[in-house]
Amino acid sequence: MSSILHNGSGEKTSRPDVLVHVAANVRRLRQAAGLSQQALAEAAGVSRRMLVSVERGDVNVSLTTLDRLAEALGVIFHVLVQPPETEDSAYIDEIAWAGRSAESYGRLLASKGTREVELWRWQLAPGECYSSEPDATGWHEMIVVVEGTLTLRAGEETRTLAEGEFHVFPSDQPYAYCNEGEVTLRFIRNVLH
Repeated sequence: MSSILHNGSGEKTSRPDVLVHVAANVRRLRQAAGLSQQALAEAAGVSRRMLVSVERGDVNVSLTTLDRLAEALGVIFHVLVQPPETEDSAYIDEIAWAGRSAESYGRLLASKGTREVELWRWQLAPGECYSSEPDATGWHEMIVVVEGTLTLRAGEETRTLAEGEFHVFPSDQPYAYCNEGEVTLRFIRNVLH
């Protein structure tokens, strides 16, 4: 499962700003909607225990869980991860996923539009993989490799993308980004709905 700021070992090194932002935003939006923690947990299909941990900012929450919470709150994903003081801004620039290596991360740069569009900058250390559960129908990903070689697994298909190559695919299927090479992989990820 892909997690927000998951370090791959299960160890917590420190509580990053993005977890503090998520905690404050989920709590603020839930209260503004007049929902109890139990009501939001049920609407999002997550456990109340998970929601309590998210609101405390002390859990590595999956990106899929954040999507479910955003949908239940009637907002788009970036509203949960951005600093609360920039609520209406398209500019986010927050690390939203971290791998085992300090060289592996996904940084959400911006998100804007009446339909959701997210712009990410990713890098993966050699041997690192990011795996995701399927998104809802209608979501697509656009990938362009900046440096290194990306092994993309989408459903039953595996595709290798070299520097400068790109690919667009529907993300309503399990997918993974892997660096099977010997140098750090860098790529741009655009998520569209």
